[in-house]
Amino acid sequence: MIIHKSGHFFITKNIFDRSREVEKGRFPMEKTQKTNNKKIIIAVIALCLVVALALTAYFLLIPRGVEGEKTIYVEVIADDNTFTTTIHTNAAYLRQALDEVNLIDGEDSAFGLWVTTVNGRLADDSAQEWWALYINGDFAMLGVDEMPIEDGDRVTYRLTVGFDDMDW
Repeated sequence: MIIHKSGHFFITKNIFDRSREVEKGRFPMEKTQKTNNKKIIIAVIALCLVVALALTAYFLLIPRGVEGEKTIYVEVIADDNTFTTTIHTNAAYLRQALDEVNLIDGEDSAFGLWVTTVNGRLADDSAQEWWALYINGDFAMLGVDEMPIEDGDRVTYRLTVGFDDMDW
């Protein structure tokens, strides 16, 4: 809109065309806002789908213990001493089997049992001691609560000092 010296208002074509665009809902800024909103909604939906797929895969692929009669062989290595025992159990998971013979103790947390004592030997935190768990010779990738056991498994608890020389 232009104001002339005489006080009359004149509408230029450019302003008139723009006001029509606003009336029709096609103002360029509104279009950009709608496009951004659509992109955000699509991104949120995609993120939800990825999370749902990840959780589904996790719950389908997590190792599951099977109850039934089995024998496991346990070795405890600490302070140049080795203790071995054989456990006959119906437990599905390692913690259940080890609790049956009171072999381990520790601190329960949201992540499961942090084993601090094996066969009566307490790991000394101040000396950076901790119990490393091996299943059939391989470093365990699950905690004692989630580790399924099978007949004939060989379980080793090794008192470990520090974190530098770990055989992951």
